[in-house]
Amino acid sequence: MLDRYPDLDPDADEVLTEELAVSDDVLVKAFALGPGAELDPHEHGDSTNVFHVLDGEVVVVQGDAEAVVDAPGVVVHERGEVHGARNESDDVAVFTASLCPLP
Repeated sequence: MLDRYPDLDPDADEVLTEELAVSDDVLVKAFALGPGAELDPHEHGDSTNVFHVLDGEVVVVQGDAEAVVDAPGVVVHERGEVHGARNESDDVAVFTASLCPLP
């Protein structure tokens, strides 16, 4: 199967994840956020992390800044930058996070 888009259906306040691609060079992980769900802010000291918003809208946190990013949207988090996401809508939001290089 070529299409790795996951069938994730989270409940309210729930975060579901699935690894889509894992190699020595990259990790691509899908996140489905139910209404009210949050991916806590964190950082990757040795890796760049790129969010691709695929469905819905996500409030992306980057350092002290926040912005609503609608699908389709892309946000780059440089190495060591604190980042997170939350869903303030009434619908499921889906995004991928690509992490490279792997730490």
